Amino acid sequence: MEDLINARCGWAGTDELYIKYHDEEWGKLVTDDKSLFEFLVLESAQAGLSWITILRKREGYREAFHHFDVEKVAQMTSEDIERLMKFDGIVKNRLKINSTIHNAKLFMAIQQEFGSFYKYILSFFSQQPPIVNNFKSLSQVPATSPESDAMSKDMKKRGFKFFGSTICYAFLQAAGFVNDHLEDCFCKATKSGQPHQNSYL
Repeated sequence: MEDLINARCGWAGTDELYIKYHDEEWGKLVTDDKSLFEFLVLESAQAGLSWITILRKREGYREAFHHFDVEKVAQMTSEDIERLMKFDGIVKNRLKINSTIHNAKLFMAIQQEFGSFYKYILSFFSQQPPIVNNFKSLSQVPATSPESDAMSKDMKKRGFKFFGSTICYAFLQAAGFVNDHLEDCFCKATKSGQPHQNSYL
């Protein structure tokens, strides 16, 4: 994979959906819990799959999981799971569908304990995020970090599913707690990590 394609991180390639995601979302600090829950659902769904597969089904996930309303997702039933197993808009994996509902309940428990899921994430950072890395090539970008190790370990202890350290690091990158745009990517200068509301919501 080329490090840079058209002055942006090479992983975005030439797919219009991937480019839009790279340019408008990836690496921008997300502070609202609804958007953070969306990324948690989508990143968990990605386990074992490519991110572009999930991006292409994003609207399906939005429809399937009540526009990522965590309270409504937490109340979903076994009947909902059976219905979604026949729904082509998402990855029809029973364990992942089940875990989304399970994780929603745990997400709400963290909100009650910390005040917000955003504040919970901050507890794993010694300084105010984002952490801005200065990588020149894609091969330098790590798959995990001390923060993702600690956060995923704590989440596993709380009972979260499909959220190991690699998925957690991808989540932190996507939600802008870590800025891993390559040095020569045009987004590096414009994405200093200002908090933003997910433009898709």
